[in-house]
Amino acid sequence: MKNWAKLPSTWIEDGGLRAFRWTTKEPGAGASEVAALMALLAIAHHAATDTGIARLTYDGLETATGISRTKIADGLDLLAKRGIVQREPDGRSTLGLANYGEGHRWAAVPAKPLYDGVGAIMAFEDFHLRKRAELDALKLYFAIAARRDTEQNIAWLTYDKMRSYAGLRPHRIKAALGVLNINGLITVDIVPRAHAEHGVATGYRLRHLFPRRHAGTTGRASLGETTGF
Repeated sequence: MKNWAKLPSTWIEDGGLRAFRWTTKEPGAGASEVAALMALLAIAHHAATDTGIARLTYDGLETATGISRTKIADGLDLLAKRGIVQREPDGRSTLGLANYGEGHRWAAVPAKPLYDGVGAIMAFEDFHLRKRAELDALKLYFAIAARRDTEQNIAWLTYDKMRSYAGLRPHRIKAALGVLNINGLITVDIVPRAHAEHGVATGYRLRHLFPRRHAGTTGRASLGETTGF
């Protein structure tokens, strides 16, 4: 596994994150939405760089995500139904990222640094599929990845953009950011900007993704300072 992986992002740009909704109308439905995004991240990490196909068994996905086989199956069903993942594109135990390869848009996500020694994504240890904030956090994580400025290695997202882009309710954003921060998935930059609301702009970085590319290395150190959320 490499330090980072490619994730096709056209579906995110087209508003696909808004399809992932927490609901209590059906038992376990909200948990399946969380499981889908957890599984998607693991699939992207294990996908071959030339084909976008991951050779992953259910056991492998269980280890990576820490969730049950049943919830993984539910999550994969959602990903396939929404055209984000293809099931068995190259035989049994294969999962393919849809719209992968040349000519398609993609986002970078950190990979190997997120894992412990036994192949589990450490940040998912506290994800139990019981809270709406977990789903909101994952939606925001993918939104940050897709909207990242590649030169500055940061995503400039206002609360209004988070609402329109990822379907996050404004009063739930703080909780989502808290989940990402507590589990070591993001850092937050506060940057003075004359035309921004309150005189500052807030940027979000994915931890472990090109950690040496930041304001201090791109000639933008004078723009502001990096803080924890």
